[in-house]
Formats: sequence, C-alpha cells, structure tokens
Amino acid sequence: MILIKNGQIYTMAGKTLNNGSILVKDNKIVEIGTSINAPEAATVIDAEGKMVFPGMIDAHCHLGLWEDAIGFEGADGNEMTDPVTPHIRAIDAANPMDKTFEEAYQGGITSVATGPGSANVIGGQFAAIKTFGKRIDDMIIAEPIAMKIAFGENPKRVYNDKKQAPMTRMATAAILRETIIKAINYRNKIEEANGDKSKYPTYDFKLEAMLPVLEGKVHLKAHAHRADDIFTAIRIAKEFGLKMTLEHCTEGHLIADYLSEEGYAAIVGPSMGHRSKFELRNLTFETPAVLSKAGVKIAIMTDSPVIPLQHLPMCAALAMKSGLPEEEALKAITIYAAEILGLSDRIGSLEVGKDADIVIWDKHPLDLQASVCYTIIDGNIVYKR
Repeated sequence: MILIKNGQIYTMAGKTLNNGSILVKDNKIVEIGTSINAPEAATVIDAEGKMVFPGMIDAHCHLGLWEDAIGFEGADGNEMTDPVTPHIRAIDAANPMDKTFEEAYQGGITSVATGPGSANVIGGQFAAIKTFGKRIDDMIIAEPIAMKIAFGENPKRVYNDKKQAPMTRMATAAILRETIIKAINYRNKIEEANGDKSKYPTYDFKLEAMLPVLEGKVHLKAHAHRADDIFTAIRIAKEFGLKMTLEHCTEGHLIADYLSEEGYAAIVGPSMGHRSKFELRNLTFETPAVLSKAGVKIAIMTDSPVIPLQHLPMCAALAMKSGLPEEEALKAITIYAAEILGLSDRIGSLEVGKDADIVIWDKHPLDLQASVCYTIIDGNIVYKR
C-alpha cells in the first residue's frame, strides 16, 4: 500500500488537486482526495512542492523490437520477406531487458503500444504493454491491440528492391483489399459450416489473424504520412467497415477539415528530426495543433527508436510551442492516447479503480528541465530518483 500526499495532482480527468493525496492498494488507485490518512504499514511519499501525473503513454512505438546499441542481431521490427504478415506478433520479439525500457519508465512513460514497422502492407500485431518488467507476458495490457498496415513509400521501397509487388501505391492498396476479401471469404466459410469442423476451410494462420479485425475487436493502425495515402487508408477502411487510427498523419494539417468530418483519431509524429524522405516534406510540429483545433482527437508519438521514448514529453512540449494548448498537449500523451487505444478504463488518468501508474515530477513535465522523482507502475515503485 502506498500513500502519496501533499502533491499537486493532475488527474487528467478534469480535476487538479492542490495538496492532494492518492492511496494505492495492490495495483489500483483506491482513493484520491485532499485529506487521506495513511493506513498502517503504508509506504508514504511526501510530494510537497511536486507535481503528480498519470504515467504517460506512447500510442505508437517499436519499443523492444529494435534493440539499443546493436545492429541486425537486435533488429526484429520488420519481416521483409512477405508483404502480408498479419500473423506475426510484437510480443514474440519485444525484449524487455533492453536498456530502452528502463529509460522509458525513468522518463515517466509507463505504457506503450509497440509493434511491427512499416515495411509490409500488413505488418502484424501491435500489443499494449507496461514498460517495467522482465517477462513480456507479465507486462501485457492488451494483445493484440491493433493490426499494422502501411501505405506510401516504405512498402514500395522494400519490395521494389526485391522486384516484386507492391512496387506502386496501387499494388499496396490492391494487396490490402485482396487480403481483407480473402479473410471475409474465410470467415464466411466458417460460419456456413455451422459448427461442423469437417466443413471448415483449410486452416490459414494469416487469415485467422485477420478475423478480429473484421469483427471490430482489433483496429487497423494505418501508417500514412502523405495526404493521398491518408485518404487511401480511409477509403479502404470505409469500404469494408473497419475500425482504424491514422498513424503519423504528417500532412494531416493540410486536410484537417476532411479528417474532422471522417472522424478517425490521429497518432501524430515523429515530428522532430530530419525530413529523411519525400513524404516528410511537410513535416511540422504544427500538425497536432491544427488537427486538434479542427476537432480531430490526437495522440503524440515518438515512433521510438526514431525519437528515444523518454523524450515523449518533449515532443508534446514542442507541439505546445507550435500552438497546441497545454492541456491538450498533456492529454495527447495521457488520456487521449488511452482512449484512442481503447484502454481508458485502465490507464491515462488518475481515477479510482484505474491501474496505479503514477509519476511524480519535480517540475511541470512539459518543462525541459523537469525530472522524474518517482515512477509507480501497477502499484509498485519501479524508479526513485
């Protein structure tokens, strides 16, 4: 049991408490208020003069799939032998012993959505995990949480080098449609069998992985930077009635009015760094502000290892500098990220009944001089400065 007292508590659920307290029991928040007495044997943390926030969330990264300070041996994010790999799972590659996990929770990042990269048209299954632990199975919040798909330059470049499809944007869209239609036909044959397994179609591992997407249990995570690629992703999602989030959305600010009408959430970034390819030519930290003002729900990502995960608050701060209101910037890495991932019942805000993922800061987390004093994940103090 842990009692945090005397802190300025930003719940990210509409309340800020001065001289507030949070009581944690087991792995949950059990009480939040201004006058909570410390139970017997509770660990008491005096947060006087400090700021208390929910653990931050990166809604799109590749944590553990590209390991730190190593080359090919630790590069497990892209299976570049087949443009259609819906059956591969992030949890089978993510290495929680990698240094980047420690850097993440020491930087106040307690949860992430991590998964395959964008080499393939269908890249595989993302998982939502906590950032502290030794065994990935014990760190899972939800899995699979999304199916990665990719548009634009990356699949073209990878398979052009192999002289096979997709070498054009047309082929990328066609391969995705073809796979979805195969999955629909596969599902229909199972349903027509009416429980008689002797009439089931031959088991297809890839198509089985697509069934939760068709059922709406898993949404598409659509890598799309350029405006035309964003619209292609939307076209296909609407064609088949599939749930989807827009990942990167680099040119989203150019089409914000359209995206507001369409209603898809956007996970924006990485907005810091060199414009390393043509589809990034309109890269700007103004994108989150423009989308937010238009009414698009946004989260901000690092795309780690593109930007080291612990710099997620800095990305939010730079978006704020470019016009995103402070509260919206904070929500983009806490409660909005949780809502977009479908996990707001557990993470993203400090509320009774939610996971006890709590970070105590010595300054406001969007201040580049701020440091983490304590990180608590699932009710355990995993870092103390």
